[in-house]
Amino acid sequence: MASTDKISNISFGNSFTSRLGAAGKRIYNAMPNFKPISNARFIKGIENFGKKCTSDKQRLILGVSAILMQPPIDAHNKNVDEKTRKVSVARTIAKIIAGTLTGVAIRWGCIKAMNMKIFEPSNFFKVSKDAFDQYKNAMGTIVALVVMMFTNFLIDAPLTKFLTNIMIDKDDSPGGAKK
Repeated sequence: MASTDKISNISFGNSFTSRLGAAGKRIYNAMPNFKPISNARFIKGIENFGKKCTSDKQRLILGVSAILMQPPIDAHNKNVDEKTRKVSVARTIAKIIAGTLTGVAIRWGCIKAMNMKIFEPSNFFKVSKDAFDQYKNAMGTIVALVVMMFTNFLIDAPLTKFLTNIMIDKDDSPGGAKK
């Protein structure tokens, strides 16, 4: 019995990690308790959104949030010079646009292709319409991921380069001509 008491008193961290752990506990204890929203209608709305938000819509949401957040981060990178910053912002915007356009289009197309019943499950008549719709969305997403392994090289990369060249002046590119 005494041996287990001694084991529980053994410290496995150094003084830095124990202070860090103590600081984390103080921060956690200082946070107010979160009480989940009990509004059933709100929760039902989130459930419905989750059921109807297919991967193409999720990719669009990801693209919109990326275009709002990443370019300002690149624009304020003080570790590089002004020209490199401009090219970095242009390239980031081009990558986001190209990736979002192709990602949304391919996912949408593959999910719609599932309506042709190419990959129909064997127990099609035994499942509910909601379950079958979720199956089609999931299968369309899987097919889209396989397709996108090739389109990343065939479409995304050339489109990113094309859009980047449109957005930057030749004088702004690293090693570009000087006026």
